[in-house]
Amino acid sequence: MPDTTKPDPRELPDLRPQARLVARLAAAVKEDQLDDPTPCPDYAVRHLLGHVVGLAEAFTAAARKDFGPGTDTAPTASLPDVGADWRDELPRRVAELAEVWRDAAAWTGQTRAGGVDLPAEVAGVVALNELVVHGWDLARATAQEYAPDQASLAVSHELLSASAAEPPEARGSLFGPPVPVAADAPLLDRVVALSGRDPGWRP
Repeated sequence: MPDTTKPDPRELPDLRPQARLVARLAAAVKEDQLDDPTPCPDYAVRHLLGHVVGLAEAFTAAARKDFGPGTDTAPTASLPDVGADWRDELPRRVAELAEVWRDAAAWTGQTRAGGVDLPAEVAGVVALNELVVHGWDLARATAQEYAPDQASLAVSHELLSASAAEPPEARGSLFGPPVPVAADAPLLDRVVALSGRDPGWRP
């Protein structure tokens, strides 16, 4: 008899395509771009890359229900930065993140990320959305092309649309106020705008 307590892995979001894309974007970052600005007002490229490493580590632990400093610390607690070995660490961390969320057990029960307790199925979607949105941040900051897979974009759009429909006090600080865009704007632009970013941002 099939285990009905776990979701069907075939129906779960797949973080691997987006993880590979973010790793490729990071690999193309030049050393002289590390201090360039990004769409995140407080982050230079180096801080954005450090944030990606940290979120990958935190959401990997969240998938495993391995609670500790990585899952209990708010992302705004300190300014992230890259370590000396970030070019090796970042692709390894995002690949591990994508792999651990392939396990249906990761999507069940309750977990914790950023000091917030939440359903594991929500945490997995948030992890994917973080890769989508910060992938755009990184691509835009370093003048790279960006074309996420449509399935990942659709997951992000659903999450961000639900968040945008909530009262401002319920949205918390995870996303900024949505930026108006045309109803028929490309899906990527709508996702970016719902995350509180201007799709037209340039360095």
